[in-house]
Amino acid sequence: MTSEEITLLFLERISDLNDEYRAVLEINPDAVFIARERDKEAKLGNFRGILHGAPVIIKGNIDTSDKMQTTGGALAFRGNYSKEDAFLVRKLREAGAVVLGKANLTELANFVSFDMPNGYSTLGGQTKNARGNYDPGGSSSGSASAVALDMCLFSIGTETSGSILSPSSSNGVVGHKPTTGTISRRGIIPISFTQDTAGPIAKTVEDAFLVFSTIAGYDEKDPATGIAKWYSPEFRRLEDLRRMRFGYSEQFLDGLSKDHLEIFESSLKKIEKLGGKVIKVDFPHIKEIWDIELLFYEFPKALENYLKNKNTSVKNLDDLVRFNIHHKEAIKYGQSILLKSSAYDINSSEYIKTLLKDRKYSRNLGIDLTMKENNLDALLFPANHGALISAKAGYPSINVPAGFSKEAGPFGITFSGSLLDDEKLYSIADLYFRKFSKKIWEERN
Repeated sequence: MTSEEITLLFLERISDLNDEYRAVLEINPDAVFIARERDKEAKLGNFRGILHGAPVIIKGNIDTSDKMQTTGGALAFRGNYSKEDAFLVRKLREAGAVVLGKANLTELANFVSFDMPNGYSTLGGQTKNARGNYDPGGSSSGSASAVALDMCLFSIGTETSGSILSPSSSNGVVGHKPTTGTISRRGIIPISFTQDTAGPIAKTVEDAFLVFSTIAGYDEKDPATGIAKWYSPEFRRLEDLRRMRFGYSEQFLDGLSKDHLEIFESSLKKIEKLGGKVIKVDFPHIKEIWDIELLFYEFPKALENYLKNKNTSVKNLDDLVRFNIHHKEAIKYGQSILLKSSAYDINSSEYIKTLLKDRKYSRNLGIDLTMKENNLDALLFPANHGALISAKAGYPSINVPAGFSKEAGPFGITFSGSLLDDEKLYSIADLYFRKFSKKIWEERN
C-alpha cells in the first residue's frame, strides 16, 4: 500500500469513530498531500528514514509548524499556531513520517483541576477508552486511544508522572516513558523542567523503539539533552531472561482491583517462565517523595517560558487563571491545580530543598539503591503505579499489555530501570510482548 492509501484509511477510521471516542483534537489538512509527496520520493528511491510515509498522531500539547494549533485542549490557547516544529516533530518529519493530526488529552496534561477526569479537555471533549467503558487513563489519553483504535500507526505522548504509562495500560497498547533528556522538551507545553518528557505509544514494542530511536537525540537549545549527545540506542532481541533478576514491591499494589492484582501476579510468573528470577523488594524512603510539590513550583515559570514567544494573549499563569475566571466554559471542573500552583515561587529556598529531596530519595536512596542492593536488571510495576518514583528520578519505563478484565478493563505490566536503561528495557519488554502480550488481543479478536 502507498502512504497516501494508508493515510486515507486512517482518516476514514477517524471519521467513523472520533465523534464517539474523541481521541483526536484536529486533523492536519495537508496530510494527504504530504503522504503523496512521500510516495513520489519512495518511487525515486529517496527514502528519508525508517518512518518514511508512516502516519503519526501528535499529542495536542506539542508544537507543529503547519495548519494545526497547539492548545493542550485549553480554550485560552485556541489560535496558538506555532512558527516552528517541536524538535521531536522535526526529527519525525526528517525520518519521513506524515503528521496526521493532534490527539486529545487531559487538558494541559492534567494540570488544571484535581476534579478533572482523565481524557477531558475543553476543546476536545471527553476521550473514551478504545477497549470499552473503562477509564481512558491520562493525560496522553487520545494518543493511546488513537493507536488502539487504528487511527494511526503510532502516536506521541508526553509524561510528567504516569501520563504515557497510564493510558497505554488502560487502552492495551505499548507506551515508553524515556530517560528524561533523551528526547528534547523544546516546543511542548510544559509542566515541569525536571520531569517532563515525550515518548512513543505504539501497537508493538519494536514499533515503539523505531519511533524512540528516531526522536531521541541532542538538541543544542535544550540543555537536558546533553545526556543524549552521543546516545544511539540499539534494538537487541532476547530469547529468554535467564541470569536476569527482577524486583517488585508490595508498596505499589494499593488501589488495584482484584482482577488487576491477579493479572499482575500472573505476569510475575510469566517472567519466571521466561527464565527470570523475581524477588520482592522494598523502597525504605518511598514516603519521602509521595507528593507532587515540585510540579507546583516549576509550572508557573515553565509555562511563562513556553509562552514568551507565542502569539497569545495569555503570557503566564496569572493570565491563564484570569482568562478562565472570565470564561467559565473553560473550567467545567474548576482550576484548583492552577490556583494552587500560582501560590508557589520557584525562587524560594523551599523549591531547592524539594528538588534535592526528590532526587535523593528517587535516585540514590530509591531506584539506584534498590537495584544495586538486589542486583536487579529491572523493576516490575503494575500499570503506572510506579510512575512517580521513576518520574522524579528521570528514569525510563516501558508498559506492555499484561491482561484484560471484563470488569476492570485492560491492564499492563511496566518494566522500569535506572539512567539510560531504555535499551535494556526494550529488549526485556519485547520478549514479554512477543511471548504473552500479542495473544491478549488476538484471543479477544
